Amino acid sequence: MTLNFQLYWSFRSPYSYIVTKRVRRLTEDYDCTCDVRPVYPIAVRSAEFFETVNPLWFPYFARDVGRSAEFAGLPIRWPVPDPVYRDPQTGKYPKEQPYIFRLTALGIAAAEAGRGLPFLDEVSSTLWSGKVDNWHEGDHLANAAARAGLDLAKLDARVTAERAHFEAVLEANQAAQLEAGHWGVPLMVFEGEPFFGQDRFDMLKWRMEKKGLARR
Repeated sequence: MTLNFQLYWSFRSPYSYIVTKRVRRLTEDYDCTCDVRPVYPIAVRSAEFFETVNPLWFPYFARDVGRSAEFAGLPIRWPVPDPVYRDPQTGKYPKEQPYIFRLTALGIAAAEAGRGLPFLDEVSSTLWSGKVDNWHEGDHLANAAARAGLDLAKLDARVTAERAHFEAVLEANQAAQLEAGHWGVPLMVFEGEPFFGQDRFDMLKWRMEKKGLARR
């Protein structure tokens, strides 16, 4: 029996990047499917989070991101430019953002084309591996999309032509994420049970194995 789970995921989340290859391998090696549901990062959904969070949060976050990537055997560096623009003078995240809607909508379009996980994997590796500067310029995203089996120009054209559709799907994804029981990413949900964080991947797989997960 093919099992199914949902993945709520953000292009600005280092933990989303860190878990993606494992999720992709899971669907390739085992009889299961993943509903890819991209959402906005917390800086866009709830920018006030960074204004009220405990000051110890960021130092721990920075340390944990580095060691989590090292533990997973992945290179990591904060994307250049940041997928979410932050005003350097005010430290605020303005409502108008130059990159994140496009990235998130492209992820939705890739999912609707049946290539969601490969697209998330290839694009997040382009952003987060530290091998690429100015990922938004030149052919970086086009090459990532091609490696995922997609045509970036066609995806961009659809996002432009059907903006209202992608905004509606994005809102639906974010509402479903909250309904599933958490606000953070990556969030994996199997049969209504939420597993928050890249460090819950093994527990997700364990739960699925208890429900009959089998190798292909």
